[in-house]
Amino acid sequence: MIIIPAIDLKDGNCVRLFQGDMEQDTIYSNDPGATAARWQGLGAERLHVVDLNGAFAGKQVNAAAITAIVKALDIPMQLGGGIRSLATMESCFDLGIQICILGTIACREPELVKEACRAFPGRISVGIDARDGKVAVEGWSEVTDILAVDLARRFEDAGVAEIIFTDIARDGALTGPNTSATRKLAETVAIPIILSGGISTMADIEDALENAGPFANGGSISGAITGKAIYDGRVDFAEAVKLTKRGR
Repeated sequence: MIIIPAIDLKDGNCVRLFQGDMEQDTIYSNDPGATAARWQGLGAERLHVVDLNGAFAGKQVNAAAITAIVKALDIPMQLGGGIRSLATMESCFDLGIQICILGTIACREPELVKEACRAFPGRISVGIDARDGKVAVEGWSEVTDILAVDLARRFEDAGVAEIIFTDIARDGALTGPNTSATRKLAETVAIPIILSGGISTMADIEDALENAGPFANGGSISGAITGKAIYDGRVDFAEAVKLTKRGR
């Protein structure tokens, strides 16, 4: 399991939201490129970036910030938020982004996700964001009746690289991740699962490592995303990297 630092972009700044609420944001930096370089310098093996404005607008908004991040990195970057067409995915890959994360369209247009997996093998991840086990879309502003587990099953044989599972109630709240729900998902589908939302201590990371698998079905928790805790200094990111490397 790897530990992945997150950069959430709003109006060109690096921010963290509380439970996905765009009105409850904390700005941590106005230099996304420098922030990306910082996490890379501390040992990050991959960077998780979300265009928050794009998630709500249904199209990419923070293009300048995203470009600055790509230019600052030598490690892979995964991007989500407002990616809803094959043309947008191709533009992302041309820019140097390694993985596109599809969220809303995974729920709305699952066949497009499968088409994307065929067009860009190994480079498409699905973001499943849930509140009380049900999938949320459109920047978390709408909760559907679809269960996260059922949505994950739809892509079992589609060629999805990973599923990024976020418990919205935990995101930015520093209350600990929903490791049990993440493990249940990993035990249900063979697609690698990335845990997201709520990591606040090194103990949370240790718990994720202990529950990472692999499981009998071939599934596992392959990564954990951390944001607010490393920005606030509650988790020493360099130490977290060392911890996950020891656990491999």
